[in-house]
Amino acid sequence: MPPKNAFVLDTSALLALRSDEAGADRVEALLLLAKREQCHLFVSFMSRMEVLYIVWREEGEQAAREALRLVDSFPMEWVSCDADILEMASRLKAQGRLSVADCWIGATAIAREARLVHKDPEFARFKEIPQEILRR
Repeated sequence: MPPKNAFVLDTSALLALRSDEAGADRVEALLLLAKREQCHLFVSFMSRMEVLYIVWREEGEQAAREALRLVDSFPMEWVSCDADILEMASRLKAQGRLSVADCWIGATAIAREARLVHKDPEFARFKEIPQEILRR
């Protein structure tokens, strides 16, 4: 079980916050705790890319760059690919129906011993990923 104060924010959590969707209040609360150094937040490099391309596709390049600047201002640690995360992501992908991006994000949660905060029902079958599911 991960420490109670370590979380990985999935792309869906970041986008919920940006658009003030259901679950945004929980993400805001985690950001406040992180600012007070009462929890540690991680974000996969893959979520950074997903925020950029999703907003770019839906709202254009300028909005995408602004969204990325906003996300980059949050008190979070960006996690890049390393050998452990690569192997874990590959294992998750081999187990079945999870996108490559979600495999990287889930592997980040496992590798950092953190709870994954998300809105994606696809993660539900992966019991090895500690999860907190946001309201949809």
